[in-house]
Amino acid sequence: MEHRVSKFERFAVHLVLLLFVVIAVFPFLWLLSTSFKPPADIYTSEIHLIPQTFTLDNYKYLLNMKDNLFLKWVGNSLTIALLTTVLGVFFAATTAYALSRFNFPGKRLTGYSFFLAQMFPGAVLIVPLYNIVKNLGLLNSYTGLILAYITTALPFCVMMLKGYFDSIPIELEEAAKVDGLNTFQTFYRIVLPLALPGLAVTGFFAFITAWNEFLFALTFMNDQAAYTLPVGLRTFVFQFRTDWHFLSAGAILITLPVLLFFVVAQRWLISGLTAGGAKG
Repeated sequence: MEHRVSKFERFAVHLVLLLFVVIAVFPFLWLLSTSFKPPADIYTSEIHLIPQTFTLDNYKYLLNMKDNLFLKWVGNSLTIALLTTVLGVFFAATTAYALSRFNFPGKRLTGYSFFLAQMFPGAVLIVPLYNIVKNLGLLNSYTGLILAYITTALPFCVMMLKGYFDSIPIELEEAAKVDGLNTFQTFYRIVLPLALPGLAVTGFFAFITAWNEFLFALTFMNDQAAYTLPVGLRTFVFQFRTDWHFLSAGAILITLPVLLFFVVAQRWLISGLTAGGAKG
């Protein structure tokens, strides 16, 4: 017999969901509130979520820093994140397609190696990657940092896209070959357009990896003008104090591009995650 959900059960479910939403959103709301507060309202025993004195001075300070440092950090982060995304998705798509469609010596070992690479935390790779980047003469450069980010993002992106390519019927590619398309034309004209949701997920992951990453950027970049945003915000943390008003405003500015991207592309991201998880 079909069970009918009572009004009380429905209310309880919505109440629990609302509680989880509040828990998830509250830190961001607190950060947003702090970014609009003057220092006097932050370093006080009274707690107010809504600023008692609303000010834009924190944002104005960041956007008008000496030598335009904050804007340089924004440019550095955007350049590195976008290049990491484009190159990461390109390498991940070609590698995942090869693992999904072709049989070659070492295929199983290659697949296992990507799984194995995801088991280790990124911090383990800092020393070997630093030595490699140093020997290549790429310290304090976009290229060195992008190589490090691609290295850490590629295993997940490859396995994600492989699962998505596995879900695309191979008959479509066989029909394209009958029509005269070669392997590369089939990949770019048939497979990639069908894999757009999966590409959106891997692109988003690669972008997030580069945009939010701190440890590699701190290790590889030693020129203040070459800092990325996360490392640049570290300059507001001192030995005996932290400029929370500037730090909060900077954190909000860091979050906005990613939040905007997710809002615009959430339909493709969700469908990509669902389809990519169907096979692996």
